Amino acid sequence: MRGKRTATGAALAAGALAVTGLAFAPTAAAVTPQTATINASCGIFGGGAATLTATQSGNAATITLTSSAIKAPVAVAPDSITSTLTLVKASGGTTVFSGTKNPAMPSGSAVSVGPLPGTVAFGDSLEAYGGSLKMVIFGVTVTCKATAKQSPGPFVFD
Repeated sequence: MRGKRTATGAALAAGALAVTGLAFAPTAAAVTPQTATINASCGIFGGGAATLTATQSGNAATITLTSSAIKAPVAVAPDSITSTLTLVKASGGTTVFSGTKNPAMPSGSAVSVGPLPGTVAFGDSLEAYGGSLKMVIFGVTVTCKATAKQSPGPFVFD
């Protein structure tokens, strides 16, 4: 009987330690900042302020771009714009976020694309300036480029 109590006590202690370890485990890593603004030029399709919103889960990340200054050239159905967002890595090279996620947009409305998925590595620092956003809408390619560095700074992925 005594051996059974010792084994039960040891099991309870191990369980309590496991629960305590979970309570103090580090939280999931996240991107900082979560939002940044850029000034974008899209040629004849307009330009102006745009907001980039980033999320991260491990090495999977998404970025959404919204802008009331950049207008949809034609009415667009949901998930019909093929978008490729290329961001520049501080360490050299680029990271691409691409997909066909967008809400329905009437002609002349504010542009919103994403969330566009991409893959990041721990410590990646990504900046829109020097990269581009290409949107293919009914066969017409619209290319937007940041005219200055994003604010408050590059996205850093943990």
